[in-house]
Amino acid sequence: MYLRTTKRTNKDGSVVTYYQLAHNERDPVTKKPVAKIIHSFGRADELERDQLVRLCRSIARVCNLEVIDPFDNDAQLPLTSTVGLPLDLKLHRTYPYGVPLLAETLWERLGIGNLLRSICKKNALRTPYDLALLAMVTNRLCKPESKLGVWDRWLPTVYMPSCQDLKLKQMYEAMDLLYDHAEEVEKHVFFHTANLFNLKVDLIFYDTTTASFSIDQEDDLRRFGHSKEGTWTPQVVVALAVTPEGLPVKSWVFPGNTADVSTVERVRSDLRGWNLNRAIFVADSAINSKNSREELARACGRYHVIRDNLHAKEVIIGDGERRRRYILCYNPKEAERQKRRRAEIVRFLEEELARHPKPKATARWAIDLLASLRFKRYLKVTKGGLIRINRGAIQEASKYDGRWLIETNDDTISLEDAACGYKGLMVIERCFRSLKRTRIKMSPVHHWVPRRIEAHVKICVLALLMERLAELRCEKPWSRIKLDLEELQISYFSTSEHTFYRTNEISSNVRRMLKSLKISPPKLIRGIEKHTQKL
Repeated sequence: MYLRTTKRTNKDGSVVTYYQLAHNERDPVTKKPVAKIIHSFGRADELERDQLVRLCRSIARVCNLEVIDPFDNDAQLPLTSTVGLPLDLKLHRTYPYGVPLLAETLWERLGIGNLLRSICKKNALRTPYDLALLAMVTNRLCKPESKLGVWDRWLPTVYMPSCQDLKLKQMYEAMDLLYDHAEEVEKHVFFHTANLFNLKVDLIFYDTTTASFSIDQEDDLRRFGHSKEGTWTPQVVVALAVTPEGLPVKSWVFPGNTADVSTVERVRSDLRGWNLNRAIFVADSAINSKNSREELARACGRYHVIRDNLHAKEVIIGDGERRRRYILCYNPKEAERQKRRRAEIVRFLEEELARHPKPKATARWAIDLLASLRFKRYLKVTKGGLIRINRGAIQEASKYDGRWLIETNDDTISLEDAACGYKGLMVIERCFRSLKRTRIKMSPVHHWVPRRIEAHVKICVLALLMERLAELRCEKPWSRIKLDLEELQISYFSTSEHTFYRTNEISSNVRRMLKSLKISPPKLIRGIEKHTQKL
């Protein structure tokens, strides 16, 4: 529907203009749009202008708009430039808005904010600790900082108006609140996620990693131990359980000298209370004892071919309470690749030793080889101090080509389901990479109180959950999602009368991503406020 203008030329050459309200209809025969007159306002030179202004204001009222008539002496008109903008319009700053919008939406959609607010209400706490935790989780997705950095350096640079009045003290208190109610929060979030995203909650994968500290003395939690990076340093052991989709279920923090095998019973006990259908524990070499590996190496029986690159057979070790069920998996293609790679290493070592008539282990080149993670496992030092190739180690390594081990605590899980669970190992390793190094950066940990260390880990895991949910919805890696969301920004403007925020034009790419995430595009204008003080 639109205002149509028509003109007619009189015999004396004068031109008369008419205004008509019209809309287009498609002709049933020609299939072409034809203008249909709904109402004729008459000649433009005889029309009362005030009637059109009243009609404009009536339509504007329905659309929540304001019509200002420049010929109305009583109207307060803004100063405008030749392009229609107020002359005193100022652009103060532009803020990132995409990732904070995603985090705030998922925070409420997963019921985290509502749960934390109910906990605060139950304990008669008026401080918005839910917002403090939201700010810390969002920071992990954007630009990880210490808690002081979140409050002092990061929050002022992003558009999160609900969090701008937070105090640093409130963030530390929020971490204590999360620590006190971690079990309730984790259980609520996981099952709310499972229901919301229709997840099949029957397979849970588990593994551990370490978080190191740059300190000289250990305490009850930060104990000296061998980190996953191969260093000897004060650390904590972080355990994580995830679904096959890589969604975190629950996390644990253990003293740094805790053996992986001793964490399993605690994890099983905690998850047993959640009434999950079944759980697969992805075991690495640290969890399996030497005797178990030797028995597995001697295990007989044919492999069951599940697919070309996945064979599996079941192995039972022990009796009664000591009985353990293992699934021994084999990938022929991976075995061939590892065999070729080892042959190349051995060939290189043979050539390197041949270059030195007396290969003393104290020589510089020999020390470099012995210190290399790639070569040292295939070398040995004789009693005479010479470096030699360890043929026994090469033969021993060949027994494990293309093989890996899965331990399950549930005899009802089929061989095929358990064998296919090896993908969970890759999923959880990817989660740990994101959690520790690439994006969320759990380390370094800027805390020394045990409850704060554990709360910090929980915050990082909540960020990992949001990251994985976004990846599943968009079917893209988080690095690509974050890059696209950074296109969505919001700018802070002011005039002599008002301040307001305006989002930039949303590209089609960002619009598709918001649709995948089921997030409504933000309003163009937000936060209009009238002020009396000059900015």
